[in-house]
Amino acid sequence: MTDTPEILYQGEWLRLVKRDHWESCERTHGKDGLAVLVIAVTPDDHVLFVEQYRVPLGARTIEMPAGLVGDDDAEDTLEDAARRELVEETGWEAGRVDVLLIGPTSAGMSNERIAFARARDLKKVGEGGGVGSENITVHSVPRASAPAWLMRKHAEGFELDLKLWAGLWMIEHNPDGSPAI
Repeated sequence: MTDTPEILYQGEWLRLVKRDHWESCERTHGKDGLAVLVIAVTPDDHVLFVEQYRVPLGARTIEMPAGLVGDDDAEDTLEDAARRELVEETGWEAGRVDVLLIGPTSAGMSNERIAFARARDLKKVGEGGGVGSENITVHSVPRASAPAWLMRKHAEGFELDLKLWAGLWMIEHNPDGSPAI
């Protein structure tokens, strides 16, 4: 396999590359295609979800707060990105952030990797809603009813990020199955 890819297309945020016979997409901003997903539960045991229109899907989605690492600051850490995205998107600030696991989002299509980060000791500091052209709606859903709420949203036509179920599991568990502390 060739180490240096042939660039088929270069855009502002993505590029399409070819290595031997394999075409894939690469992020051009941030740290090596790294993103962070924030698993956040409020002090009153509500899970924070974000709703936004996603152009590639042509639909509104329900996701956990997330964003690119290092897209504005080369010194950005996973924890920094998790804290920033949580405040920007939801208006909640984390007292503690633990990075749990990093892995590919779609290993056959993209170099993007996502880090699951659990946010603890949350404090409301703003309204959220995103920055710039982001038009994010924040949903604070009781944890006990979150899966049923998500399925109602799916029935209403929303696209659901499949990482939501991993995030819900990681509220109470570490990736190895041990209890979260």
